[in-house]
Amino acid sequence: MYRASGKTISGLIAVALVIAAVVVGVVSILRLDTTGESGSVLSAEYTYDLGKLAAIDPNLILYAESRPPVGTGFRQSRAIALDTSGRIYVAGDRAIGIFSPTGNPEKLIDLSGEPRCLTVADDGKIYIGVGDHVEVLTAEGQPAASWNPLGEEAVLTGIAKHKDDVFVADAGHRIVLHYNAAGMLVGHIGEKDPDKNIPGFVIPSPHFDLAVSRDGLLRVANPGRNRIETYTFDGDFEFSWGERSVKIKGFCGCCNPVNFALLPDGSFVTAEKGLDRVKVYNSDGGFVGVVAGPAQLGKEGQIKLCNTPEECREGGFDVAVTPDGRIYVLDVTGNMIRVFQKKAAG
Repeated sequence: MYRASGKTISGLIAVALVIAAVVVGVVSILRLDTTGESGSVLSAEYTYDLGKLAAIDPNLILYAESRPPVGTGFRQSRAIALDTSGRIYVAGDRAIGIFSPTGNPEKLIDLSGEPRCLTVADDGKIYIGVGDHVEVLTAEGQPAASWNPLGEEAVLTGIAKHKDDVFVADAGHRIVLHYNAAGMLVGHIGEKDPDKNIPGFVIPSPHFDLAVSRDGLLRVANPGRNRIETYTFDGDFEFSWGERSVKIKGFCGCCNPVNFALLPDGSFVTAEKGLDRVKVYNSDGGFVGVVAGPAQLGKEGQIKLCNTPEECREGGFDVAVTPDGRIYVLDVTGNMIRVFQKKAAG
């Protein structure tokens, strides 16, 4: 009968430990979710600790709500925009709701599908991401054009117009589409290209926003990387700013910021979900202060990290700004429009 020596047993144990470590490593890699589809998968203890971060130093809150919230009338609000006269446009359900600058409902425009994003051009035309394509309405709300569909995987979540250029963020294909004003596709922006130092967009949930800044450059949120990136209209990557952090100066979670807008001086207004916060950064990405946190947004007792794909797709805010610096916040879960104004100094 064969008897194993002490050295042999020790060797077998060592080999077994190595094999076990390899198996654990392989399983970990197989379970790794590089897209964010499976949510944060964090423990309840961490979620509880996250609630402590809801408290914000009052000295950092630079804005106050200037009037009572206005209900959108939608079951599911999606996006907000303002025109040059200050009228408010809200995309929700299968329609666009138009409100006066004071929040009174003026018009409801029915659509063929569910809108996720919109913008209003200087001439009053409304550009809307509906399903897998862009629809254009006249200033009176009549159909003007329907651009070519982009396929079943397309999820249009952001749209911006600048002179004769229109940019559309497609969260489904993780790319920015560059059109001319007539709807002809000019090019793609943001496709991963190491040779051009383009990192590629990481979009764990359908939140992917963009805007054209006053310097004529395109700003795009890369939520999976927790930052905002800058591109030329030709698609050259210029620079980025933003950091992943639970601290007030950073962006936390799987996919923040979810939306942003640009103030007249080039500063950024950003919106985050999970830990609901609206903040302001200067034109270089330096933290300036807070517009509203969970307490001001009525979300203080509802803070949680997502743990399923469905939860990760929910929540968030959209933002828009006026020329005088007022900030409009669309609460897409409460279906309300909130208006914040900078506090008087002193």
